[in-house]
Amino acid sequence: MTDYSVRELPLFPLPDVVLFPQQLLPLHIFESRYRMLLQSVLESDKRFGIIRIDPETREMADVGCCAEVLQHQTTDDGRSYIVTLGQQRFRVLNITRDAPFRTAMVSWIEDDQIQDPDDLNQLSSSVNAALQDVVHLTAKLQGRDVTLPEDLPDLPRELSFWIGAHLDNRVAKEQQSLLELTDTKERLQRQFDMLDNTRRQLAARTVLKDTLSNVDRDES
Repeated sequence: MTDYSVRELPLFPLPDVVLFPQQLLPLHIFESRYRMLLQSVLESDKRFGIIRIDPETREMADVGCCAEVLQHQTTDDGRSYIVTLGQQRFRVLNITRDAPFRTAMVSWIEDDQIQDPDDLNQLSSSVNAALQDVVHLTAKLQGRDVTLPEDLPDLPRELSFWIGAHLDNRVAKEQQSLLELTDTKERLQRQFDMLDNTRRQLAARTVLKDTLSNVDRDES
């Protein structure tokens, strides 16, 4: 990544897509303007900005995430399939060009310095436990194996990015809000609240399912 705090970056606005740092995002490039964008970034540093567009208002967010092209394959008709990896977050300062594709001057965003590492690590452990419970209860309700990846991040900031990226894209507005936060603890606390609420709901459904199963057995 460049050492400069401000740079010009090509933008790829997408409806309800929020990329987080260190997360993979596959893309299908077929519009002519984004074919030109891809050609341009492949000839430079392979980096461009993924930024969310609200599908209802068509407004572009102020904060996005820089994506680096890891793999790309172009078909005979000019379409491309690429795999990108989220890098640093950025804030749009001003749009510098709209055609043939949008570019903007951006500044990089980092999380604030951690004030209480022990407190943050404790919260991170609580988030991890809630996540494990949600996965376990989901697997039990669905009657199938559901597991977390072995390389699940253990550092608080990276864990918060992983969870943010794996939320259902139907809550893209919440994902965008989490992306914009620069307080790791606040991001993790909000994720714990969401996971804990989900855990309680799944636990209640599990008890109901077990109760109904016992009733069925008693009647048979």
